[in-house]
Amino acid sequence: MQNVNWQRTDLVDEAEEVVLHQTKEQKDKLEQASGVQIEDRHVGRVKITDVRVDATGEKGIGKKEGRYITLSIPTLTVDDQDGFQQMEKVLLQNFQQLHETITWSKDAKILIIGLGNRTITPDAIGPYLIDELHSLDEIDDKFVMYAPGVTGQTGYETGEFVAALAERLKPTLIIVVDALATRASERLCKTIQLTDTGIHPGSGVGNQRQEISAQTLGIPVTAIGIPTVVDAPVLIAGAVEMMLRSITTRIAERNKPSAKLSLTSWQPTSEQELDMTPIKPIFGEWVTWSKEERQQLFEETLASAHTQLMVTPKEADYWTERYAKLIASMLMTWAQDLE
Repeated sequence: MQNVNWQRTDLVDEAEEVVLHQTKEQKDKLEQASGVQIEDRHVGRVKITDVRVDATGEKGIGKKEGRYITLSIPTLTVDDQDGFQQMEKVLLQNFQQLHETITWSKDAKILIIGLGNRTITPDAIGPYLIDELHSLDEIDDKFVMYAPGVTGQTGYETGEFVAALAERLKPTLIIVVDALATRASERLCKTIQLTDTGIHPGSGVGNQRQEISAQTLGIPVTAIGIPTVVDAPVLIAGAVEMMLRSITTRIAERNKPSAKLSLTSWQPTSEQELDMTPIKPIFGEWVTWSKEERQQLFEETLASAHTQLMVTPKEADYWTERYAKLIASMLMTWAQDLE
């Protein structure tokens, strides 16, 4: 049987170990046992998930040792000016905090790499960012900007391009911007992940290339990523799971007095355990299996060319342009504060 990675995601707060530890007590236990520290907070509309992973945690959740800051506005829309302003402000604050220990010399250089394929819209955030920075009337002298394309276009490892530039320029910091993959459709284009661990280009879509990080280059590397795609089979499995849970909830509540007062049926959270037995006569034995067993069923059913499909929002071009402008504006503001 073909193996399908149901956990395919670039977001650290979607790693299974993190998802399963949502309460304070669970987070404390996770930190003690697995070396993963999780802190959640809100600034205005922006939810911030700050995850710190040590050497032990790296083995436990499969994410590199370091710090991951995830910013998310679940209600963000492509024309939500207030939401984008809040997101940029919070991103700037966390970006400043992440680099406050770096000492900047007068002639320090900052290498900005825009990863991705500009001919594929959901993968073009990196190249669009470089274009946006070049279009500004004034560019900070510290910035050196480059969009290397992808290996399929150039025939050369992107990491080798970056390493050559780093060797030549000797930058104080490398900033890498790329599109990411998520396993939750509601997070598409509504989340930014900031990390000091660098990046594996293409890892979220199963096309992992050479790592770009402080370990490989000897220079601090900060990665900024926006999830723009989700795996199609995961999306299908999630939709079926939501349907089953919704039907089960409606059946369970239909005889309750409170049901007569509600215009819409209450929807359970994805973590809440539900008894699927009432819908067994409708859908069959498989609905009473565990969630993991149901996902295994989808794995066996969809183990074909469909596993290669990735889904992106229909407004992907607008989202890509908005985030390119947001990150460019944030970087220019940050660089001014360094002077």
